[in-house]
Order: sequence, then structure tokens, then C-alpha cells
Amino acid sequence: MSRHWITVAFAVLGAAALPGSAAAANAEATFAPVACPASVGPQVDCHEAQDANGAWLMVAMPRTWNRKLIVHAHGGPRLGAPQAGDSAEDLDRFAVMVRAGYAWIGSTYRRGGYGVRMAAADADVSRRAFWARWGRPERTLLHGQSWGGNVAAKAAELYALDIDGHANYDGVLATNGMLFGGTRGYGFRADLRAVYQYYCRNHPAAEEAQYPLWQGLPAGARMTRDDLRARVNACTGVDLAKAKRSPDQSARLRDILAVTGVAEKQLFSHLAWGTFHFQDVVQKRLAGRNPFDNAKTVYRGSHDDTALNAGVERFAADPAAVAALAYDADLSGLIVLPTVTVHARHDPTVSYEAEAAYAATVEAAGRGHLLLQALTDEHGHSRLQDATYLTALQVLENWLDSSVRPPADAFGETCGRLSQAREGCRFIAP
Repeated sequence: MSRHWITVAFAVLGAAALPGSAAAANAEATFAPVACPASVGPQVDCHEAQDANGAWLMVAMPRTWNRKLIVHAHGGPRLGAPQAGDSAEDLDRFAVMVRAGYAWIGSTYRRGGYGVRMAAADADVSRRAFWARWGRPERTLLHGQSWGGNVAAKAAELYALDIDGHANYDGVLATNGMLFGGTRGYGFRADLRAVYQYYCRNHPAAEEAQYPLWQGLPAGARMTRDDLRARVNACTGVDLAKAKRSPDQSARLRDILAVTGVAEKQLFSHLAWGTFHFQDVVQKRLAGRNPFDNAKTVYRGSHDDTALNAGVERFAADPAAVAALAYDADLSGLIVLPTVTVHARHDPTVSYEAEAAYAATVEAAGRGHLLLQALTDEHGHSRLQDATYLTALQVLENWLDSSVRPPADAFGETCGRLSQAREGCRFIAP
């Protein structure tokens, strides 16, 4: 194994995030009372602390506690440095869990930017910090949404059991999770960068220093989200009413969306991810190396596919970068706990096809009996119906109580019982 390969592999993660490392082991934290989001209700006390690694932890403790804990892994990743209070937004989003009697803890993670193993280690530190302060609950559940679903799934592979084989968690829940893993989850945004640049030629613009699109941005580049939005709007008119777009803007937008499959409302957000997050992943985590590949991709759906495929920028992945990203963020499927996943069929950010990819990974590992999946007909990504979360938790709890994997139709039936008017019950057949 070459020394350069070792450097690239550790650039993704940092030795401090390895299971069992000294930095990850210190879960001591001194919690202080803070204001709760109003959404959790008046009978809840919130607490905040900074752990030894620099992550900020927020706890919501119902005064009538059901003696169960949800350890939350948030999505993103957020690129800025963590700050006190950052987890309040996550707590607000999942407040229904606290109103149902669960204690809840969320970590900002120790730094901004990509790093699934780092985030998984920090999520587990938050569990241990809660146990140290409030005692071990009767049941501890691990939950992740969006990129946090990838984090939670990785944490379940690394920290489900302690070194003596005793369970740290009882079950796992992923909602709208990015369960493709790192090497399969972001290629469509690399395609979007290439297709967008073919039609728009302004990211980078001709008068600017040129760089390979897979970099996102060069190291040290100062582009802002507002700068990027102005370029996207100038090319496509995406922020304008359809009647106010020029014929050229309309044509370019139509081709970009048709070829990439990205929805109009999400065009900017996906391009922003393929700009600023790609910069973080490539420049800070992969030592400037390329994990993306479109060398043999055939693009279809434009008004002139021949010209598009002849003129689009091509790039080939560096095997060491792919291996390092896979080590950090891909999933083995070697789960040991009952795991429930729920995904919105019309999720515009992470395709519901992530569920099939994860199921295949788990089946290949021989653990299919520990996975139960469900779909809803919702259109959101960052937040689902309260009834969806409560139902998923109840199905998982029933599984843990009975030690019998529920049938696939348990979600609809359970939701109906929890919500007599079936308000918010959106579960559909897979």
C-alpha cells in the first residue's frame, strides 16, 4: 500500500473519527438549560453542551418521559463551523417525537463539511453523553434523515454493539435517507455540472480561470450562493415567471432538466451542492482527487443529443479517491439491529431508489431479515408528516417488543390506529 494512498484515505475521515479512538471516546459534557423550540410543547426541558471534540449537543427532555431516547443524526452536511443553538432547527423538525414522550439528542458534529464516519462517531458520542448525564434509558433508538440517514446507517454498522457485544442501540430508523452511500449518491450532480456548463458556459465563465467541473470550485474560491444563483438565473431564467424567460433561457432550461432529470424547483439547490459541497469533498477530504466519472455516460433527452455528447466535459474518477470515499461513506449492509426505513416516493432531493439500493446491500450481506422498508406518497425531503414519523417509530417499537418482523402492510394499519381520521397517513405499496 503506498504512502499516498494512506494520505488520501485519512484525508476523508481524520484519525480522530475512527471507532475506539481517544478523541471519539470522551463523551463528557456539562449540560446547561436552554430555551426549547415552541414546537416541542411547554412540558419539555432543553439542555445544551459542547463535547470534548467541539460538537454542540442539544437535549429535549419531556417532563413525562417514556424512558426512551432518540439519538438523531442530522442531514446536510452543513459547511459552516458548528455553533451553539444549531441543533434547535433539527429538534423543531422532529418535535413530534418529543411530544410523544421520547427524549431526543442531536449533535452538530465536530466540524462542518463532509465526513460520514466523523459524523457517525459524533452521533454516538452524543448517545454516551446522554447516558452519562441522565442514565441509560429503557430503549435507545438511532434516527437519521437525508444525509443523516447515511450517517445513522454507518453508525449502526460501527457502534451498534460495544466491544463486548452488548447493544448500544435497540433499533434504527432512517427517513428519506441517503442510503446509496457516498460513491453512488452524488454522481447525478456531477452530471448536472457537466450538462449545465455545456449549455450555460458561465460556471466557470469564459473570462475566468478554468478548472475541472468535478472540483466544484477551486480551493480557496470565494463564490457565494448569491453569485451562483445570479449565474443560473441569467442562463435559464429559473427564478423568473415562465412568460418572462427569453426563448434561449427556456430552451436551455428545458434541455438541462430533461437530460438530468432534476426538477425545476431543485435546479439551484442541486447545482449549489455540486459546487460548494463538491469543493469541500474534493479539496478538503480527498486531497484534490476526483471521485466522479462521466467518461462513458451517454446523455439523452436534449433537442440534440449528438452535439451534447460530443461537446460535454468528460472526466474519469481517480481510483484512490473512489476508494477513500467508499471507505468513509459507503455501507456494508452488515446490520445487527432491527432497521426501519421510510422514504417519500416523490422526494426531490434523494431519490426513493436509494431504498432499493440499500435493500440490495443488506440482502447481499445476508441481513435482509433485519430490514423493513416503507414508502409514502409525500413530496417533501427535509420534513415528512408527523404521522409518518410516529407510525415508523411505532412499527419499530412493535418489532422490538415482539421480536417478530412486522409485515409490509403494518405501516398503513398502524397509521390508521394512531390517527383515527387517517389525517397524514400517506403510506403506499412499494
